[in-house]
Amino acid sequence: MKNAWQTKTLGDVVAVQSGAGFPDRYQGQADREIPFYKVSDMNIAGNEREMIHENNSITEEVRRELGAFLFPKGSTIFPKIGGAIATNKKRLTTRDCCVDNNVMGVIPKPGKIDSDFLFYFFLARDLSEFANEAHLPSIKKTVVEAWPIPVPLLSEQQRIVGLLDEAFAGLATAQANAEKNLQNARALFESHLQSVFTQRGPGWVETTIGEVCDIKHGFAFDGADFSNDVPDGNPLVITPGNFTEDGKLLFNERNTKRLSGKTLTGFQFDVGDLVVVMTDLSSKMKILGKPAFVETDDVLHNQRIGRVIFSSDRVEKRLLYYFMMTEGFLKNIKMSATGTMVRHTAPKRILSNVIPFPESRKEQRAIISKLDDLREETQRLARLYERKLAALEALKKSLLHQAFTGNL
Repeated sequence: MKNAWQTKTLGDVVAVQSGAGFPDRYQGQADREIPFYKVSDMNIAGNEREMIHENNSITEEVRRELGAFLFPKGSTIFPKIGGAIATNKKRLTTRDCCVDNNVMGVIPKPGKIDSDFLFYFFLARDLSEFANEAHLPSIKKTVVEAWPIPVPLLSEQQRIVGLLDEAFAGLATAQANAEKNLQNARALFESHLQSVFTQRGPGWVETTIGEVCDIKHGFAFDGADFSNDVPDGNPLVITPGNFTEDGKLLFNERNTKRLSGKTLTGFQFDVGDLVVVMTDLSSKMKILGKPAFVETDDVLHNQRIGRVIFSSDRVEKRLLYYFMMTEGFLKNIKMSATGTMVRHTAPKRILSNVIPFPESRKEQRAIISKLDDLREETQRLARLYERKLAALEALKKSLLHQAFTGNL
């Protein structure tokens, strides 16, 4: 840090405020003069330096009734409680607003700190650094006020903001292009996949999935019987969290569960088994009904995971897998799902779907081969764009680090 810079606490240069409760009767009112932001508004994709979702608003009279603090334009707001802290979403308010009681904000003191410089300081911070380690993490006002911040002269702050603005604008353009290319690559495959089953040639027939296979539930393991702290040698237990949107099973450090008790007979997958997820913990249903293949030995069959057992050889296993990845099939699964926040499907609903296919097994295998090749190319492009996005994010962090160590 440069000699001319001072290290102060945030409490020296900002006022820290929390939000107020937001009664249900005001939900969805968007035509009042004061926006009322919630944590969910910060999760909307877009430029972090602006709020882009104003679904809720209140009048000045209601603000006084609620005792809600009016955050001025140029405040930095962020989640202060629960799992939302881990998302690290911060927003710079572009107009006077209020926030709910799950949100905290810092308001720059006039003449002490530039609002954009303050926002970039928070953008460089991991919010979990401010949070306690309780079961439900939370950020306390006193902890934020005591946090050290390097403070150069206002003219230097504004110079740094100018450099960061220019750099981040270029990075935002590059990031948007990479994200668009990533979406286009995936959309190309999904479009081709859908066309395979809708633009059929001669020799195609239809039947229900239930005519060629059955779907079996797994064992209702007690949650206490498996965890991610069990040694590597113990059997894996598949959960909905292991399914990915691109039709694979992912086992990483965070979502890998292993059985700690005695292994059960009759509930172990074979390598190559086709499975389908029947519960989605998210109301958006991004993985509900998605299929995958078991590619690992010693994997146990958990409840809410369907095991596909073929009773006929009319349809190739991998062709059924690709059909279950189509937009049409997944739309049917979502439309028939039950539950509110946690969504469910069932074997009967999956098996009632009608699958079109060529009767020729040779033609089925030719279709599978083409889809495999196209999918591999799509995934190669996706990996390329994902690496580019990761590199851009790393560059942003590097620039922020340089900015607040006096090296920019």
